[in-house]
Amino acid sequence: MPRGPRARRPAGRTAARLGGLVLGVGLDALIADPPRWHPVAGFGRAAAGLERRLYRDGRAAGAAHTAVLIAAVTVPAALADRALADRTRPSRARSVLATAALTWVVLGGTSLRRAGRGIGAALADDDLPAARERLPTLCGRDPATLDATGIARGAVESIAENTCDAVVAPLWWGAVGGLPGLAAYRAVNTLDAMIGHHSPRYERFGWAAARLDDLANLLPARLCALAACACAPLVGGSAVDAWWVLRRDGRSHPSPNAGLVEAAFAGALGLRLGGELRYPYRVEHRSELGFGRRPEGADVAAAARLSAAAGTVSLAVTVLAAASGAALRARWRQPPPG
Repeated sequence: MPRGPRARRPAGRTAARLGGLVLGVGLDALIADPPRWHPVAGFGRAAAGLERRLYRDGRAAGAAHTAVLIAAVTVPAALADRALADRTRPSRARSVLATAALTWVVLGGTSLRRAGRGIGAALADDDLPAARERLPTLCGRDPATLDATGIARGAVESIAENTCDAVVAPLWWGAVGGLPGLAAYRAVNTLDAMIGHHSPRYERFGWAAARLDDLANLLPARLCALAACACAPLVGGSAVDAWWVLRRDGRSHPSPNAGLVEAAFAGALGLRLGGELRYPYRVEHRSELGFGRRPEGADVAAAARLSAAAGTVSLAVTVLAAASGAALRARWRQPPPG
């Protein structure tokens, strides 16, 4: 293969993609999610409208619903990604901006941490009604049945799980797949949040969305859990304790991914998570994670700090891994001298 610009295009494309991801993280930190007219909320409304037309109590109908919606956002993103590829320097600049904009759309780390800090502050002020009012911004549990400890536990568990869903996994798929990777992941994760439940309505209809979400988070969840272990000292915890709880309890959770992250957070924060969960449609009894005390209001703010640190470490690892992979591929494509 030639040594000229064509041989350098893959590395240049990766650099533009990674630059866009980093810029998108900065935008999320500065702007966060808008309270109205968010594109992901628009996708959710469209999904709900399509569900009213396509719903049947079966896996095939749910799979068709999921496939149509994922294709509706992934195909345009792939076409845009292709149009911005292998072009001039101005096109790479546009690629950076497009990646940054879509990264901002799919990320939710800043809003997640703000919601957690708000719940923690309400609990610290002994304002249980305010904490109950805020909890649905993080998770789908019934806040009316929860005391202060239950609300704190729900908030910490949701911050842990959503650190992967709203930060680590989108960045991972953005680094791997560019614009279509970002769009497809957010579509899968949003559909899982909407229909991937063990409720009478969605047990079969939401099966495909739930399984796709499990697959999409398989590697990002493990990266997120390891990052949480590494960052444990930043919140007064022990990386060894976090690793020990991750290894001991991570697989006892019904989710193959969320349990790992929640266990790492439990060990890093010195908490005991898990137990009974009350949703509007069912009651679940889960294994306990960790060996510490039950969460309090201050632990929610600590979980938000751990989320920020783990997200930063995961971004650095993702960028370094993608850049190293691009450099190795470019070197492999170079012809031997002579």
